[in-house]
Amino acid sequence: MSTDTEAILAGVRTWAESNDVPVDSIENTEIVVTLPGEKKLKTNVAISVFARTAHLQAFVIRHPDENSAEFNRWLLQKNLKPGPVSFAIDSLGDVYLRASVPREHLLDELDGLLGAMLATADSSFNELLLIGFLTGMKKEWAWRVGRGESTRNLAAFEKVLSGDDNEFLGTFGEADAEPPAVTADRESDGDGASSEMAGSVDEAAGQSSDAAGQGATEDSAGDQSRGPRS
Repeated sequence: MSTDTEAILAGVRTWAESNDVPVDSIENTEIVVTLPGEKKLKTNVAISVFARTAHLQAFVIRHPDENSAEFNRWLLQKNLKPGPVSFAIDSLGDVYLRASVPREHLLDELDGLLGAMLATADSSFNELLLIGFLTGMKKEWAWRVGRGESTRNLAAFEKVLSGDDNEFLGTFGEADAEPPAVTADRESDGDGASSEMAGSVDEAAGQSSDAAGQGATEDSAGDQSRGPRS
């Protein structure tokens, strides 16, 4: 690893420390920082330094359960807007944000690039959930209501999930100990601002899980080498 690359990674770490941003990992040419959000609890950004460029990549949400054409059209339309970051999907259809700059400009532009990544991930998260994972969210809402469980992890979507359009209301009761099988990614901030679903209602951050009533899950399936997941 060249001294220049060492200096660049050290500069990123200094930025993170100055802004109270956790550093998730550091490798020879890459550093991963964790940005706290509101609708999306956290966004992990991998910053990779190459010979001429520096690339930033952040996982946003996994591939949709439904409405994939509308989901991808929404992403493409967002990419038409000018800005330093753009959406991309991998071979699984999982969604990422990406940005590239000449390596010598990375530290000068780091604050703006990370700010843009966080703002884009956070502002797009709930809309993508509603397009790609609405059926699973309806099922979980109905299951929680039927069992008298807290719905705070879905509070941001209450108007959509609690009305007559939720065909699953009344189909679950106390006897349904297991949550409905859903496959969307969600993430909860603990106060009901947003959530990501992944096959159960245990809260998880990629690997760990918590009690069912605390929030929804985040799926860790897929190729982790394609970029950090949050």
